[in-house]
Amino acid sequence: MREKRDRVIRFGMILVGTVLLGGLLYTVWIWAPGSRIRYLLLLLCAGLCLLGLLGNLWQRRQICRFTDELCGTLDDLIAGRKPEQYSYYEDTLAAKVYGKLLQFYDLMSEERRQSRQDKQVIQELVSDISHQVKTPVANLQMFLGILQSQELCEEKRAEFLEMTAGQIDKLDFLMQSLIKMSRLETGTFALHVERTELQGTIAEAVNVIWAKAEAKDIRLSVECDSALTARHDPKWTAEALGNLLDNAVKYTPKGGSVLISVRPWQFYTRVDIADTGIGILEEHCHEVFKRFWRGEEAASQEGVGLGLYLAQEIITKQRGYISVKSAIGKGTTFSVYLLT
Repeated sequence: MREKRDRVIRFGMILVGTVLLGGLLYTVWIWAPGSRIRYLLLLLCAGLCLLGLLGNLWQRRQICRFTDELCGTLDDLIAGRKPEQYSYYEDTLAAKVYGKLLQFYDLMSEERRQSRQDKQVIQELVSDISHQVKTPVANLQMFLGILQSQELCEEKRAEFLEMTAGQIDKLDFLMQSLIKMSRLETGTFALHVERTELQGTIAEAVNVIWAKAEAKDIRLSVECDSALTARHDPKWTAEALGNLLDNAVKYTPKGGSVLISVRPWQFYTRVDIADTGIGILEEHCHEVFKRFWRGEEAASQEGVGLGLYLAQEIITKQRGYISVKSAIGKGTTFSVYLLT
């Protein structure tokens, strides 16, 4: 439709120009009857026609040249080569077109790079999952084989059944963690972020680890004004804080303590979870949030290395962040910052 309109406009301009030129020539022809002037007018007309023809040919040549260069640029981009023979910063139509093509090329290159990175992450994830699932499954097969093939006394049978139940619990925990991780990474869950009190969210997180702390005689303390609020999803934030608290209780020796304190900041509300545990090496403080990462000092404790990773993902998706400070043998403090 646009091309048809342009052709109509171009034809109208040519027609108007022809009429005006013809009118001018006719007027001069009438008012200048001399033959010499008429010949000059004929030469002028011929010159104008030739000039118009040459201008049209030059324009078509420029269009063909631009088209060839554009096709060459597209061929280079399709082949993955970034052309360098043009000046893309000139204030010309060709420079603008080439600049937009390069912007599109850069965008597509970034999407291809991100796609390759996502595939690599998926491959690593599948490898990690298979590695983590392999151990409890192998243990279950071994325990069941012993129970089925060996004549055991009731005490030994009860012991193997208890170990089997423990492996099942570990496998269930692993699968639940993997499901949560998958939902977080693929964005298939909905966060309902709202400004609400933090006291209830913290109480829900504490309830999850209360029994574990009591079994190790770890003292839990909470300092939180009931009026303090923050923008967060209570359910998922309690999940994140619960993971941090579970980590604190797990790596704090018997008789230790865990303190949860909440302080208002200018733009954030800060939740500190401080323990008197074994601590983390300074060079490992940024690695603890990696998926399936576990330090040497944590090798003696049960775990798969997903709790801190999930906590960071949950808080980050609420536009918050987590920091950590630690000293070996003195304890660790995880600080959660939530928008006020």
